[in-house]
Amino acid sequence: MSRIAILVSGVSRGTNMQAIIEACKGGRIPDSTVVAVIGTRDDAPALQKAHTLGVATAVVNPREFPEPEMYADALLWVLQKAQPDLICLAGYMRLLPAQVVQAYPMRIMNIHPALLPLFGGKGMYGLKVHQAAIDSGMKITGCTVHFVDEGYDTGPIILQRCVPILDDDTPETLAARVLPVEHETYIEAIRLFVQGKLRVEGRRVRVVG
Repeated sequence: MSRIAILVSGVSRGTNMQAIIEACKGGRIPDSTVVAVIGTRDDAPALQKAHTLGVATAVVNPREFPEPEMYADALLWVLQKAQPDLICLAGYMRLLPAQVVQAYPMRIMNIHPALLPLFGGKGMYGLKVHQAAIDSGMKITGCTVHFVDEGYDTGPIILQRCVPILDDDTPETLAARVLPVEHETYIEAIRLFVQGKLRVEGRRVRVVG
């Protein structure tokens, strides 16, 4: 049984988190369970949703630590107690501490609501991403699931899916069409991981088997 931990931030609504939990319970992600959802604030909507879904939750608030290294140590301690095989970021709006990335190499995934490397990086999240995609004049956007490295949205890409940008799209309408594609793409990437079908070769991730 693969053990999955999910990291969320205080503002996260938890839709990708919920999709992952339900996919594990329903067997779409086989032989897997979400063992913990870890947030940055105890009033996070995602944590309340996880509790309702019967998943253990924890809070590690970076504002409670005077040094970034202390936050990283506390987060690592909570993760080590959960013993995850895979960590999924789902609306986690911070740069993950390097100590955590180094402790779980190629075992941390993130989803981004655009086709990376476009419209990624520090400060690019939520509706800002969709506004940038519309403003660019591009005809397609989409989502990207990638392994997490020590940068913002720079890890090896696992899967990408495309969504058309319509002439009358607003950031809100585009986000609403991208979101269900995010759910499906994240579930597929996790399924491939737990089935041992992902092979990282430098910057490329190959699906094998």
